[in-house]
Amino acid sequence: MPLLQRIAYLKYSGLLLVLSLLCLTGCEKDVNINIQSADPQIVVQGVIENGQPPYVLLNTTFGFFSQVDLTTVQNSFVHDAVVKVSDGVKTITLKEYAVDTSGGNKFYVYFIDTTNIGNVMVGELGKTYTLTIDKDGKRYASITKIPFPKGPDTLWFAEPVFKRPTTPATALELFANYTDPDTPGNYVKYFTKRNNEQFYPGGIFTDELVNGKPISNIDLFAGTANDNSSSSNSDSAYYFFPGDSVTLKWCEVDKGIYDFWNTYEFAIRSGGNPFSSPINVKTNMTNGALGSWAGYGALYYKKVARP
Repeated sequence: MPLLQRIAYLKYSGLLLVLSLLCLTGCEKDVNINIQSADPQIVVQGVIENGQPPYVLLNTTFGFFSQVDLTTVQNSFVHDAVVKVSDGVKTITLKEYAVDTSGGNKFYVYFIDTTNIGNVMVGELGKTYTLTIDKDGKRYASITKIPFPKGPDTLWFAEPVFKRPTTPATALELFANYTDPDTPGNYVKYFTKRNNEQFYPGGIFTDELVNGKPISNIDLFAGTANDNSSSSNSDSAYYFFPGDSVTLKWCEVDKGIYDFWNTYEFAIRSGGNPFSSPINVKTNMTNGALGSWAGYGALYYKKVARP
């Protein structure tokens, strides 16, 4: 899988900032709000998967009222950091690469040094990996594990269980039957890819209430770049259609990554609701860094969508 394709689905570094002003009817009053600008924080998007080398994206946060475009994102990348990954026996240093885009912008990723054969590492099931990042006199660190995955028992496509009037008539949903292992503390995050698209994140599950039990008819909606279901095209974006070549990436993750994705998805879903409770996206990074260092025990399944 090309490097950009592997990293493009990681949309989890966004910060949810919601400012709501509720005024009583009939009351008029000038309100002056002084929003203090906070110092930028480092945002980590790091992944290691079984059979794949690690990679890390580093950005800084930017202000709530900043104009966000490709130039803003490009200028937010953190350069010249010392990024290391260790499996407890071997430690490698990742090298910063610039990746050109079709629009003339550059994106940056820390990846294995392909010119140094001794600097190669690929993820292995059951192993624990430590990430350290040194930048401007500060050290950020995290530990993640690549758990052994247990995949679904069966997969099939069928009409969606619940349809709205705007749901396309030919829409299909991916379903799964799954038997949870009898050991507690299993967490699953899945991603989907349609045809030549990139992988997009879908839902996340825990066995907290179903440990060791079979689970039937699990809804596996198509992953999307934006998990906000209020999107105008969500009726199409969350489904598959006849003839689609669908790849399911089924990943076992540890508790830290479950907490990260769970709080991130909650924050995204409540982003358009001024009455929802604010939530901080949890991180498994130290020293004030945001984002995550994620180990994925991944299994891949490819099917053609048919009713």
